[in-house]
Amino acid sequence: MERIRHALMDGKPARSVTLTDFEKDAVNHLCLLTMKPVIYVENVAESDLADSAINPNVKEVMNLASELQSGLVTISAQVESELTELPFEERSEFLNSLGVSESCLGNLIRATYSLLGLRTYFTSGEKETKAWTILSGMTAPQAAGVIHSDFEKGFIRAETLRTVQEGDVMLFRFNVWQPSY
Repeated sequence: MERIRHALMDGKPARSVTLTDFEKDAVNHLCLLTMKPVIYVENVAESDLADSAINPNVKEVMNLASELQSGLVTISAQVESELTELPFEERSEFLNSLGVSESCLGNLIRATYSLLGLRTYFTSGEKETKAWTILSGMTAPQAAGVIHSDFEKGFIRAETLRTVQEGDVMLFRFNVWQPSY
């Protein structure tokens, strides 16, 4: 507690103090705002979006965020506004012309999920595909429990389908059905 008090008195956030798990539990009930994780979001010009790290202002905020053990995401509010005006089919081409592959909002969402220790998984059936948010490190039965507690209680197994990743080694087994006459 004394180390946190000293940090706060020096104008530093409580999260800047390295704590053991026991110490974290001990100060958790204080609900210190400066213990909460932080992401700085910096608005940059459209021209700086592709390589914002060379912008001196971004470098300054990046250094500050690093010192304060926080994250930084750069966005261009102008670009995001223009994206909303474009038809969906033209958005990728517009972003490519700026030298970026996706909307900054996707980066912000991923950074936020990472900071909060969250993950997303999907379920899919005949009628719908749904995204579920879980805590990082949850087991399959715990993830099933997010959908319904009965799923966790009666858990048998989970089948996972994923997209092919670079370098995957795959063995395809197949059978071509041919009618016999």
